[in-house]
Amino acid sequence: MKCCKSLWLNIKHSDESLQAQINKYNFATNYKKIHTVWSDMKKRVVSLLSLNEKNAFDNVMHSKLLYNMKKRKVSKLLLKFVKNFLKDWCIMIIIDDYMMMKCSVNIDILQNSSLSLILYLFYNVNLLKACDDIKLRTNFTNFMNDINILTYEKFIKYNCKVFSEIYDRCKQWSKMHDIKFLITKHELIYFMKTSKWFNMKVDVKLMKHQINLKLNIKVLKVQLNFKLKWVTHMYYIKAKLVIKQKIMQTIIKSTWNSSMMTSK
Repeated sequence: MKCCKSLWLNIKHSDESLQAQINKYNFATNYKKIHTVWSDMKKRVVSLLSLNEKNAFDNVMHSKLLYNMKKRKVSKLLLKFVKNFLKDWCIMIIIDDYMMMKCSVNIDILQNSSLSLILYLFYNVNLLKACDDIKLRTNFTNFMNDINILTYEKFIKYNCKVFSEIYDRCKQWSKMHDIKFLITKHELIYFMKTSKWFNMKVDVKLMKHQINLKLNIKVLKVQLNFKLKWVTHMYYIKAKLVIKQKIMQTIIKSTWNSSMMTSK
């Protein structure tokens, strides 16, 4: 039990810190991959398909999660710890004076726990294996319900075919793991040094649904344009700062009846 307690203390960092570290690693991987392709093969377009999972944490099956961890040869001590973390979960619905009996729950993991972020990576491990394909030149990064698939080739049409094949694998995985994709929230962008070399009018069709091309996209909380410049993200930050400044001005004026300038 002492080992389990010390493990929990090590894992129990702030959620924001853990999310920031994983986001930073995933974004750096994608950013480096794109520039590597551009430097080695100039006339290559790097395509990114961003998928969105519906209620990812709510549909995690405990049995599948533990099986994936065991298959990846996680130590018995850690498995025992996770089993204790997941067992004896129950739900009770109360409406006015009516109270429903407690029901045991064998799905769902806590969204406000740092441990859950790590556990969900284990739950998605088979999806990573299916989408990371050397032959198709695909690179897969995943954090929570955000899935990003990179591929590159001379022609955009080829990249679109690759995305269709990879998405079929994603759908097979989702059926086995009871996860649903929000196809209306999927996003597509082509990264390139110049648009003169490529046909920008090509879109991806997934399950008869057309994914329209975007010139700007949000990847792991970073706004990017098709030339991979930081200008788009700077505009995004400035816009957020303007909104926060207006909120501060409203609060200060209503509370102390003074302007932002006098409060400084």
